Amino acid sequence: MPRTPARSPARPNPTTLPDPLHLPWRRSGAPVPGARPKDQRADDPRADAGWAAGLPEASAADRRLIEAQIGREVRGSVAVAARCRYGLPAVVRTAPLLPDGTPFPTLYWLACPAAKVAVGRLEAAGWNATLSERVATEPDLAAAHAAAHASYLAQRDTLAHLPGDPGVGGLPGRVKCLHALYAHQAATGANPVGRIVSQAVDPIDCPGPCVSPGG
Repeated sequence: MPRTPARSPARPNPTTLPDPLHLPWRRSGAPVPGARPKDQRADDPRADAGWAAGLPEASAADRRLIEAQIGREVRGSVAVAARCRYGLPAVVRTAPLLPDGTPFPTLYWLACPAAKVAVGRLEAAGWNATLSERVATEPDLAAAHAAAHASYLAQRDTLAHLPGDPGVGGLPGRVKCLHALYAHQAATGANPVGRIVSQAVDPIDCPGPCVSPGG
């Protein structure tokens, strides 16, 4: 099932990365903040609270692909929330409660190995602290970051409500896990910090399919 591509993803020089303080966070052409996540089109169905719950359960074949990508067994209910250019799972929607009742706050999980590497390099370059500072000093971005958290909770609550409404990726007050915020953006288009990250990593430098759909 796992494949060995002809090469590894390129390792860019950290000094050539864009400045996270100056990358735009609003969707191009988006209206100024409103009731929905502040950078998302009102007609985007992924903004609906029930969108995540309405995703079809992953097939047995997709579960095997996801397990090969993450290197472990998939626990509980999962659905494919976004696919890569090869049609493989890129982001999965997980269940807020595992089969044994353990809370699992991360609704959107990044499965793509190449994307994990790309986002991890930004974290290694100190983007978490830099973007936390940016959220703290830009009121519009802070409001959009908080709205993304509210949207995340609304979608998760349609599956199961977790006591205390635990956030993910540092939401709503800071930036802790770029992987989680990028996964939220890739799945729903509703995460402003994830959109900043996407401008630095997309299109993902992928040398080929990471797993074989044929098993």
